[in-house]
Amino acid sequence: MQKVAQETADIESNALSLVPEFRVRNSSIEQIAMMLLAELKNGGGQAGKLYVDSLANALTVHLLRDYSTTAPRITLYEGGLNERHLLLVTEYINEHLAEDIKLSDLAELVGISQFHFSRLFKQSMGVSTHQYVIGQRVERAKSLLKKADLSITEIAYLCGFNSHSHLGKYFRQIIGITPKMYRASVKT
Repeated sequence: MQKVAQETADIESNALSLVPEFRVRNSSIEQIAMMLLAELKNGGGQAGKLYVDSLANALTVHLLRDYSTTAPRITLYEGGLNERHLLLVTEYINEHLAEDIKLSDLAELVGISQFHFSRLFKQSMGVSTHQYVIGQRVERAKSLLKKADLSITEIAYLCGFNSHSHLGKYFRQIIGITPKMYRASVKT
């Protein structure tokens, strides 16, 4: 929380304090907390870590904005990432698909806070960072399923998924069929 407060709202960590609120509901915070809980129960592996980072940042910003004793001075950026930054980030993602891609690493590449990076990336690409990374991993899996004689489990690991079923879940969501069905359709 201290890091996000410093990066996004220009609040010194020694001045950071939240106002306790009892029996008050905040629907935005509840939604983010429920999404965090679902992802943590799901155990999304490396792909889930990026999503959890994004949700944690959004939760922190909501807490700072709605419950901080110090008025946050949040800088707003408009127009998305510039072309150079977008190219830098997308190349980094494609080079590190098999690894744990962290929101903090992506934000650091372009020199802005994680919160602002998330917003600007979504403005630029039309999808969240997490959705983009998953999409790229599925595209890499499609490519490997076409040419490689690797097992689907090996392909899953090479694309940054933590298991065959983890790949299968996202592959079905995005492509509409299982990786095995896809492989059979492109080999015929």
